[in-house]
Amino acid sequence: MGINDWPEGERPREKLILRGAAALSDAELLAIFLRTGVTGKSAVDLARDLLSRFKSLTQMFAASEADFCDIHGMGQAKYVQMQAVLEMSRRALVEEMSTGDALNSPRAVREYLQLLLRSRQQEVFMVIFLDAQHRVVANEELFQGTLTQTSVYPREVVKRALFHNAAAVILAHNHPSGVAEPSQSDRMLTDALKQALALVDVRVLDHFIVAGNGCLSFAERGML
Repeated sequence: MGINDWPEGERPREKLILRGAAALSDAELLAIFLRTGVTGKSAVDLARDLLSRFKSLTQMFAASEADFCDIHGMGQAKYVQMQAVLEMSRRALVEEMSTGDALNSPRAVREYLQLLLRSRQQEVFMVIFLDAQHRVVANEELFQGTLTQTSVYPREVVKRALFHNAAAVILAHNHPSGVAEPSQSDRMLTDALKQALALVDVRVLDHFIVAGNGCLSFAERGML
C-alpha cells in the first residue's frame, strides 16, 4: 500500500502540518526527505531500511557516499541533498549563537557541537572563539587524533585566540568510544588551557565532551 492510500492523518506530510515535526518518528521525517519510494516499497519503508542499515540517523548522516548509495533507491543526488541539509542545520545554529550571548543559547551550542563531532571516528578538539559579549566570532577544529586520544597544544590555542581577538572560548572534543565522562587527562588539559589563556585575558567558559547522543558540560559539572 502506498502512502497516498494511508489515512490522511497518518501520512507523514499531513501529520507534520497538523501536529508539528516533533510528532513524527525518525522514519517518517526521513520519508519526507526521500519524497518517493521504490517499486514495492513506500518512502517510509525505504526510510526504515536506511535506519536499519545504519542503526541511527547519526550514523546515516556520517555514512560515506559509497555506503549511502549502496542502498537500493539511493544515489548521489540524495546523498548531496542530505549533506546540504546537514550543512544548513550547522549554519543555522552558528547564526543563532552569533546573534547573541552564546551562554544564553546552550541548546544551540550543544546541538551544533553534536552535529559536528558525534559521528567522528577519531578524536577531534575544537574551539569556539567569542567576543566580549560572548558572541561567536569563529570556530575551528584545531587538532585531530586517534580513536582514543588527541594531542592538544595550549600554545596553539592561545595563538588562535589572539588571532581572533577573542575575549572568551568554549572548548570541545569528542569521545568516539561513546562514553562522555571526562578522563583525568581531560581535566588536566582543561586546567592547562585555562591557565595559558588567562595569561592573555581570555576566559574559558566551558568545555564540552560529545559522545554518542550525550554532551557533557564541565561548567555544569562544576569542573571549571
